[in-house]
Amino acid sequence: MEIIDAIVLGIIQGLTEFLPVSSSGHLELGKAILGDNSIPKESLLFTVVLHFATALSTIVVFRKDILSLLKGIFKFQWNEDLQFAVKIAISMIPAVIVGLFFEEQLEALFGGNILLVGCMLIITALLLFMADKAKDTQKKVSFSNAFVIGISQAIAMLPGISRSGATISTSVLLGNDKTKAARFSFLMVVPLIFGKIAKDILGGELTYDSTNFTPLAIGFVAAFIAGLFACTWMIALVKKSKLSYFAIYCVIVGLIAICFSLFFS
Repeated sequence: MEIIDAIVLGIIQGLTEFLPVSSSGHLELGKAILGDNSIPKESLLFTVVLHFATALSTIVVFRKDILSLLKGIFKFQWNEDLQFAVKIAISMIPAVIVGLFFEEQLEALFGGNILLVGCMLIITALLLFMADKAKDTQKKVSFSNAFVIGISQAIAMLPGISRSGATISTSVLLGNDKTKAARFSFLMVVPLIFGKIAKDILGGELTYDSTNFTPLAIGFVAAFIAGLFACTWMIALVKKSKLSYFAIYCVIVGLIAICFSLFFS
């Protein structure tokens, strides 16, 4: 892999993991535009490395929250931190079920299906438009809310559905505070990312070639830095109700993808 490819892919992953525009959808569009040859054969390892980088950037941004959660958990008391951790665990259930039992079906959708990506981006845009118009509250995410938000996260495994966009929008539409919704959305994905990494490693699906160390390292750094920026920026945007800008972007890209699929593929 070329160094410039690693940097570009790292930045794309770092930004789109947190911004509500669908990282998987953009990668699929990139494949269609650049051609499959531009995607390295070691893409699984590279993808895992990039996701690890974005997970770490989340931990850095929310380090105080995570430390507080860990302290609360180890106190073994039914306090607010332990309750929040349980909500995170509940939110993971739908995605874990989909990942364990429908992995092959999901992978089949990631074969340059640009029409699907375009349609899903339009759906993402509609969610963002609705969430942007919702009234701000001080309500916290409830246990039942956590499961519903988890269903949104599972659906967001489809290429073109933004994970952050779907989970934040769902949370806000359920009447939760926008800042709390963003915090919950970003923290709920961290265990899933580390779980997926562990699954791939234990399953022997990852192969490593020492000659690829430099691109992997550079891609990791690019994704980590871009992730720090995007995560912090996204929290500020949600507070200010600026999701409609991303909705417009998703509509434009979605329509372009649909037109491209219907008339040029």
